This record gives sequence, structure tokens and C-alpha cells, in this order.
Amino acid sequence: MKILVLNGPNLNRLGKRQPEVYGTTSLADVEKRMRAAAGGAELEFYQSNYEGELIDKVHEAADAGWPVIINPGGFTHTSVALRDALAEVADGAGFVEVHISNVHAREQFRQHSYLSPIARGVIAGLGIYGYEAALGYFLSD
Repeated sequence: MKILVLNGPNLNRLGKRQPEVYGTTSLADVEKRMRAAAGGAELEFYQSNYEGELIDKVHEAADAGWPVIINPGGFTHTSVALRDALAEVADGAGFVEVHISNVHAREQFRQHSYLSPIARGVIAGLGIYGYEAALGYFLSD
């Protein structure tokens, strides 16, 4: 099984940007932890600050039938285009939306997601463990 793990804008700054909100663990550390938890699954990691690049990776996953774990960052609240791309994955292998912080306890604008209604699940507020929880979901499926 191959799983695509996507990270949206500013997540390349994990460990540096707002550590009081996102912690001090880097994205490379998240990837290392996930690889250790992956068992026999193959994980492909991709991060971009550009919406179109994320959409291209979602299309690749849809064509290959891969499930997706995505932390869409700020695109959660703004991107209908990313939602439209993920709809194809949702109809196939599925995707889980992950947020490091509890978006529901933050600013009002962060409490709406264009992606959540079509996701298999949404994990928010568990820190970086949310990625491992999403991985566990797909590995147990």
C-alpha cells in the first residue's frame, strides 16, 4: 500500500513558526516518525506553498488509487479547487484531513473547512500525533 502525505503552505516552517501553537517538531521529524510507524506501507511525502502543486499531487494519487493524508494549512479555509481535486480521492481510497492545532478553538475563520465534509475523517488538536493517527486509520483499513 502506498499513502500520499501532503502538507500545505507554511508547514515547511514547523518547529520555527509559532511554536506555542504548532510545537517545536520539524516537518522532517514528522516524516521520520511516520516512516517508523508505517509498517510495510510506502509513504510519499510532499509539501508545497503552492495550491496548484498540491492539486497535481492529489490528481496523481487519484489516478493511482492511493489514500491521502493532508494537512492543507491555510488552504483548508480558502481552496475550493483543492476540495474539487480531493473529491475524486474521496470517491476512491479516501483522505483524512489533519490539523496540528485545534482549529475549532482558534480564530473564527479557521473553524470552516471546505475539505471536512468529504473527508473520511478530520483530526485536529492532537499535535503531530494526528498524522500518526491518520496513518493508523489507513493501515487498519
